[in-house]
Amino acid sequence: MAKKRRPQTKATGPQAANGEIPVVGAREPCPCGSGRRYKACHGREAAHAATELVQRPFEGLPNECDWVALRELVPAATVELALAEGLPEGVPSVTLATVLPMAWPALRRDSGAVLLGLQNDTPSGDISRDLADTLRRALTADPGTPVAAERAPGDGPRLQDLLDPKGTFSPTLHEGFEFWVDDAANATGEVAASLERANAAAIPTARLTGVEAAYWCETPEKNHLRWVMSHPEEKLLDALARLHAAGASSLGDNTRLVGSFRAHGLTVPVWDLPRGMSAEDTEKPAVDLAERLAEALASDAPLTPEQRRARGGLTNRQVTLS
Repeated sequence: MAKKRRPQTKATGPQAANGEIPVVGAREPCPCGSGRRYKACHGREAAHAATELVQRPFEGLPNECDWVALRELVPAATVELALAEGLPEGVPSVTLATVLPMAWPALRRDSGAVLLGLQNDTPSGDISRDLADTLRRALTADPGTPVAAERAPGDGPRLQDLLDPKGTFSPTLHEGFEFWVDDAANATGEVAASLERANAAAIPTARLTGVEAAYWCETPEKNHLRWVMSHPEEKLLDALARLHAAGASSLGDNTRLVGSFRAHGLTVPVWDLPRGMSAEDTEKPAVDLAERLAEALASDAPLTPEQRRARGGLTNRQVTLS
């Protein structure tokens, strides 16, 4: 026999003053008064909002490419953030950090200053909303305390709502993580141990000054340039293929375009560099390559067979980070 449907009733359960439905247990009656369990009613919408992946979570923020780089590529860096409504009383500064000790999502110092960690696991598919929720809680946390991870409400603000859209985003790269504490030399206990482990694992990294969001790094066997680009992926791969087929995609002798990452909706081409090629040595070749790339991006001509082969090679070596 077919199951009888529950009669629909008017909402008589508890509701927030602003019309929002309170969160309750998954098997409890939905507060909207529908007669269904929460997980089958408004809980379904909340779960969907929590898991739906936002492909470009940093889109609309100043220097989106650098946000992606600091999230995925850079070990130790900080950025001073400007809030749209200004700093609250008692909060002298808000600083974005790649990583915080013990992987804390955020930390409010004894001085009231706020540090927001970027490279943390987030509970939903929208990194921007999760970070915004952590930031809001950090601004009101007791001085001298870390901020724990929590699930952000599906309709909560995003970083694009909290940060000043006209603010600058200028990363400062560090050799280690001494910025975690005011007096790193006298750090003790878990903080000292975490600091030592983090410093030992940090890869020397530098941001080029002549082009946007290009990061040089040094590894034991070879150096690399990882360059976050905001061009549409298909258009960018076509342009790189044109350069590669023409022998113009390198950064000089013994350098090679080896593939790309895909991270948070953007493409990150990667070059292998000789072990002795420093960040300073990479500056001019990167500027020259940017000019060649701009010309290739402007072309609408169909790819030649050789260019299509080059494009296929680049696509086959692409790795998705997020």
